[in-house]
Amino acid sequence: MNILDTIIAQKKIEVAERKSKVPVAKLEQSAYFGRDTLSLKKFLADETRTGIIAEFKRRSPSKGWINADADAALVTKAYADNGASGLSVLTDEQFFGGSFADLEKARVNQVPVLRKDFMIDEYQLMEAKSIGADVILLIAANLTVLQVKQLAKFAKDLALEVLLEIHNETELEYICDEVDIVGVNNRNLKTFEVSIRTSIDLSGKIPADKFRISESGISDVATINELKKYGFKGFLIGENFMKAPDPSIAFAAFVEQLKK
Repeated sequence: MNILDTIIAQKKIEVAERKSKVPVAKLEQSAYFGRDTLSLKKFLADETRTGIIAEFKRRSPSKGWINADADAALVTKAYADNGASGLSVLTDEQFFGGSFADLEKARVNQVPVLRKDFMIDEYQLMEAKSIGADVILLIAANLTVLQVKQLAKFAKDLALEVLLEIHNETELEYICDEVDIVGVNNRNLKTFEVSIRTSIDLSGKIPADKFRISESGISDVATINELKKYGFKGFLIGENFMKAPDPSIAFAAFVEQLKK
């Protein structure tokens, strides 16, 4: 069993437990549930912003703890104030050290917030809406084509945008009308090896009407400029900033380089 299989097995247990404790009716009573969501597509299309989806991530299965004590409110505010086109917040606790509280702290910013988690059930989309997310992630590697379409449609009914993450050419078939953005993850979820070449090789095969973003392994401005040549509008970066002593300063410095 690889790490992805292990995470999904645990996720099934977690979702079943939360379903038994918090009914959908209670999620719908959240102060965030009725808010108008923000469009990540619009923010990515705004050329006055950076195109960076800045991620708040405390740990990862491959690297262990990256930044256990970072303040989600302070870090995400710095991301937003310095031109992030979106915020990505990990909500998986066991493997990534995330929480719903981290996402809710990020919600005060007036930029789109992605709930970064392993989504397998419509209930999780209701949760995302209830904690203030604007976008949800669907990972092709742990879903079927039908599941992606069903979950994406359910997300659209909740006014949530959908980021579909793919890793190889086979997963191109998961792209459907209900998907707003296609993200190419340069990290192999089974081996955790990273190669920007993955984004470049798949770029021309993604439908032209889909926003495309590149995820993982982006640590310098030169890589972003190279990916832009292949039509990428967004760049999900987290570990590069989170591993710094002060992620806020690291992000601001990166944006200054990007402007030059």
